[in-house]
Amino acid sequence: MAEILAVLKREIIYIWYYFEIQFRQICRYWILGMLIGSFISVFAKDRIHGVFAGMKDKKWGLFGILPACILGIASPLCMYGTIPIAASFRKQGMREDWLASFMMASILLNPQLIIYSAALGRTALTVRIITCFLCGCAAGLLVFAFYRGRDFFDFSGFEERASRDTHPNLMVRYLLNVWRNIKATGGYFLFGILLSALFQRYVPQDLMVNVFGGNEAWGVLMAATIGVPLYACGGGTIPLLQQWLREGLSMGSAAAFMITGPATKITNLGALKIAMGWKRFALYILFVMTYSFVCGIVVNLIV
Repeated sequence: MAEILAVLKREIIYIWYYFEIQFRQICRYWILGMLIGSFISVFAKDRIHGVFAGMKDKKWGLFGILPACILGIASPLCMYGTIPIAASFRKQGMREDWLASFMMASILLNPQLIIYSAALGRTALTVRIITCFLCGCAAGLLVFAFYRGRDFFDFSGFEERASRDTHPNLMVRYLLNVWRNIKATGGYFLFGILLSALFQRYVPQDLMVNVFGGNEAWGVLMAATIGVPLYACGGGTIPLLQQWLREGLSMGSAAAFMITGPATKITNLGALKIAMGWKRFALYILFVMTYSFVCGIVVNLIV
């Protein structure tokens, strides 16, 4: 029994060592991401959505997809918050292809996740921003090509939710938003660091290199696939990605994971299925998996 306890104590010390190192490395990105994300949510969200709503009268054609993607990335809302907003935009006459680009970009990226992703290094951050932006553009182009003159979304039943940032004092409103952010992401963030520590302690580095490393299509496909069940919160996956990249995960595989993860997060899928219906929802899943695979291959060829 004493030997078992000694081994257990030693393993706990090792895991804590790995946990502490990674926590110190990325904690500042988590804190900065929450502070900036909450600031945008309280002080800039309405302006961002107002700018997008004002696009409906512009005669930009397909070029409107580009600002729609940018505004989708800038929006701090989760998908359950974005869909009611998108429903109100549609009622005002917004084009379906612009809406598709806005929603796709909003699913994949937001200001808070951009700050989190800075912990992965400049290359990974750049890859994430560019690939997510292009994914939003591709979604808009496909809706334009195949659903021109037809409705792609069904927003019946969706109503814009009242904002929780209503306190008359702006500073109190901001602090309340930060606190909600901590409660929403803190557990996932710590759990992600714990998983990373366990990977570092018990998963051989050669395994990561053999399965996900190099420029092999198989590694990209595997990374895109595991992004489906593993992704629960953007902040929670950053420690895992950081560790995997160190252990041999190719940049293309990381790009595939960073696309399929948020795009197939269970809460996002539930909302999207309602807004699309089964047929278009299946097309959405096919698009996400195909784009992430092709994107991963291309990234591996370039980076």
